[in-house]
Amino acid sequence: LIGPLAALAFMAWLANDIRSVLWVAVIPAFVALTLLVIGVHEPNRTEAKSGIRNPVTFTNVRQLPLRYWLIVILGTVFTLARFSEAFLVLRVQNVGLNIGYIPMVLVVMNLFYTLTAYPAGIAADQRRQRILLIGGLAMLVAADLILAIARSPWLALIGTALWGVHMGLTQGLFSKLVADSAPVKYLGTAFGIFNLISGGALLFASFVAGLLWNTFGAPAPFLTGAIFAALALFGLLLYRKRPQTVNQS
Repeated sequence: LIGPLAALAFMAWLANDIRSVLWVAVIPAFVALTLLVIGVHEPNRTEAKSGIRNPVTFTNVRQLPLRYWLIVILGTVFTLARFSEAFLVLRVQNVGLNIGYIPMVLVVMNLFYTLTAYPAGIAADQRRQRILLIGGLAMLVAADLILAIARSPWLALIGTALWGVHMGLTQGLFSKLVADSAPVKYLGTAFGIFNLISGGALLFASFVAGLLWNTFGAPAPFLTGAIFAALALFGLLLYRKRPQTVNQS
């Protein structure tokens, strides 16, 4: 949230000169790099010799339960609906927002993300993951539809706010679901596979969104995203965790 606010202030100060704003942004980047090189040191540790060279094996993958793979599938469909946030910036600019106020898009998104993330985390700890996912997908569908039909910057910013709400509800939730569904011994493998597939889905979704934008116009990627989010929501509503049976002697 601080970064977009700073960008908005510098855009106003430097008369919307994006090149100058980017040069200003280089300064804290170099400061952070300098602090990392000079002030951060790895602790001394004794390396344990092991014969394991590649812990990610087909045998390890087979140990992951069905519930984990259902979460991977749900996360993949979910990711296909939430392409890069850069399209939010393009959409708001497309409906007439002055270039000097473009950082406001990220300010709005991160503000609602921040306001939602903490109560969503509390709800996740209270075993309300399903409700959070349903709410997050519903917010994503609403955000995509509003961004698709927007004809003014204000309406597009409302869609951006809902996009931030959906991120706050779901951004950290999938990590918790992966951690809860995979065996502790194979958590590294589980997260690696999940992030690999999700990253590939995000890249593909953003590529397709760009093609749709160039071919059919700005509303097209958001309408497509709404369809994928609705499919994920429909699948989540259909899925029910099987009750455990108790053997009676």
